[in-house]
Amino acid sequence: MTALVIGADYLGGMEQKMRDMGITEIAHITGRNPGEVKRMHIPKAAAFVLVFTDYINHNMAKVVKSHAKAQSVPLVYAKRSWSAVEHKLVGLGL
Repeated sequence: MTALVIGADYLGGMEQKMRDMGITEIAHITGRNPGEVKRMHIPKAAAFVLVFTDYINHNMAKVVKSHAKAQSVPLVYAKRSWSAVEHKLVGLGL
């Protein structure tokens, strides 16, 4: 399963915990730089997009939402803490 993670400068130990839940490939975009908005795309194989709400600019959030809606990819918003992410991913069915 592939996931796109947007927000945060680095994922740290969260990346391994996501892999333990069955996510084999993780694409990451920091979401802080304005230039990333133009280059942002959701991989075709992405099962969902995880957005860290406390580490993303407003324009990126708007663009991600429209891309996810256009491609019918589930969008998950969470704070950058493993307990919040795990709760959201379990709710998604992982």
